[in-house]
Amino acid sequence: MKARNYNRRYAKEYNWFRSLFYLTFLVVVVDNFLRIFYDFKVYGRENLPKDNGKYIYAGNHVSIFDPPIVSFATRKLIAFMAKEELFDSKEKLQWLVKRLGAFAVNRTKPEIATFKTVRDIFTTKWSLGVFPQGGTNPYGKLEGIKKGFAVIAKTAKADIVPVAIAEFDGYPKLKPFTRRKFRIYIGKPISYKLSEDEIIYEWCKYISEHADYENCVKLPEAVTNNKVLA
Repeated sequence: MKARNYNRRYAKEYNWFRSLFYLTFLVVVVDNFLRIFYDFKVYGRENLPKDNGKYIYAGNHVSIFDPPIVSFATRKLIAFMAKEELFDSKEKLQWLVKRLGAFAVNRTKPEIATFKTVRDIFTTKWSLGVFPQGGTNPYGKLEGIKKGFAVIAKTAKADIVPVAIAEFDGYPKLKPFTRRKFRIYIGKPISYKLSEDEIIYEWCKYISEHADYENCVKLPEAVTNNKVLA
């Protein structure tokens, strides 16, 4: 039997049953995991959208915990873009990744199926989740940002909610009464009406201001000059 292509997922897959499974996972697994192993706090929930419009939740990427952590912090149903390798039958987390509604993306050559999946997700109560760094990266320089999330935002007319994952100092220590630190900062939505360069700049600006990054992304001179003239 030919393996399924998880680049393409359909609106019907984001039904009440998957939503219930997702929320149960967040409450039963993620909540208790954080309580046991981390000193975890969330800031900026007042910035979360109050309507049911189209939104993309975009965070920096420091660990394999990031997707469920972003969902737990924002209290949203989020379908995340994930690298194709995570859907391989030999991958340890593939069963959970699939059940939580993630979909595959070819990071070097995105397929049309991926964009159709995004379109379908936005017809449901789910939001889209992306990590513009393209993979897990330690704190340091914020660079090499993939512009695909800005392209999707403009194409889908979906604002971007920046989520800064800050002060993460490693995976759990299996020692009694030892908890590592974890902070989440949620910013105000970035309008899709901005240019792609401005969207990327605003996202990087928020992430670098709230997490331990040196922002290496600058606005092009043409955009800067237009702002000055305006």
